[in-house]
Amino acid sequence: MEPVVLRVGVFGGAFDPPHRGHVALAQTALQQLQLDVLHAIPTGQAWHKSRDLTAGEHRLAMTRLAFEGIDRVQVDAREIARSGPSYTVDTLTELQAAYPQAQLYLLVGEDQAQALPTWHRWQALVRLAIICVAARADHTGATGQFDALKSLLPDLRILKMPPLAISATDIRRRLAHHENVIPLVFEPVARYIDHHHLYQAS
Repeated sequence: MEPVVLRVGVFGGAFDPPHRGHVALAQTALQQLQLDVLHAIPTGQAWHKSRDLTAGEHRLAMTRLAFEGIDRVQVDAREIARSGPSYTVDTLTELQAAYPQAQLYLLVGEDQAQALPTWHRWQALVRLAIICVAARADHTGATGQFDALKSLLPDLRILKMPPLAISATDIRRRLAHHENVIPLVFEPVARYIDHHHLYQAS
């Protein structure tokens, strides 16, 4: 009999703030990849972001609220706790050590996938995990958009996502203008943002 291999998803991101699109992606991955567990990991020091992220403790707390009650999702604080820049390859190395017999699946968005060859030690990264790209179902020309990437990543998986026009950038803009964001983020997250006066225009 073939040994059962644990299927471990890895979903990193700024989660600044976490929104309904993040949760939809996690649920899609759990279902389509038949994951046993999914680690949702807020970024520590983001080497690739041109703006300063909201304090790690706030993003971690909001991520816990967003994913609360979602079966098989673990919010993972390892990158927030780590000093220095957050590199995905380091996180995957740690998770491979924690789950030595597992297959890791790294979830990335379309933009992240296209930029993958610019990531720190990306060749090592793709040896550690199968890359899974969340492709919007409404994306025009979606069939050919990942052909170049597939030549680099033979095991590339495409996750079919429902069309969700939600972005953290737009949510931050709305909050700066004191607009309602409840349709875009879950109510506990909205309450946390309000209580801590996050994303207010200076």
